Amino acid sequence: MSRICLFPGTFDPVTLGHVDIINRAIPLFDKIVVGIGINTAKAPMFTPEQRLKWINDIYKDEERVVGAIYEGLTINYCKEIGANFILRGIRYVSDFEYEKTIADANRTLDNTIETVFLTGEPKYTSVASTIVRDIIKNKGNASPFLPASVFKTLP
Repeated sequence: MSRICLFPGTFDPVTLGHVDIINRAIPLFDKIVVGIGINTAKAPMFTPEQRLKWINDIYKDEERVVGAIYEGLTINYCKEIGANFILRGIRYVSDFEYEKTIADANRTLDNTIETVFLTGEPKYTSVASTIVRDIIKNKGNASPFLPASVFKTLP
């Protein structure tokens, strides 16, 4: 049985914190699907297609990492792609409390899919997409928070 993992999120934009979690998860799984979830309650800054392109560019030389766009419940998308793990990054204790609630709900919906938490490197704990979007909107220098392939495509 392959160890297929879904790393769901909005990735708006993809940050060094996201890349840190993905890179450290690569040895743990046979395949990581970076799932760009469409959340109608959010108004993203970047299109899902742009975010997918970033993931595919960053991981063009890593065959175990692929990007995808999905809608609906994450647990249903896991079933669709055959993922038996959900990967989540944790920066702070408050992240864990929120993520554990979601993991518990997912386990109730399908107890064959396990959530795996990785803590972010300390140097990336302040890297949040919300903050990075604010820096970009206000014409600040977001390069310390973004992979070079993302930064070079910003307007």
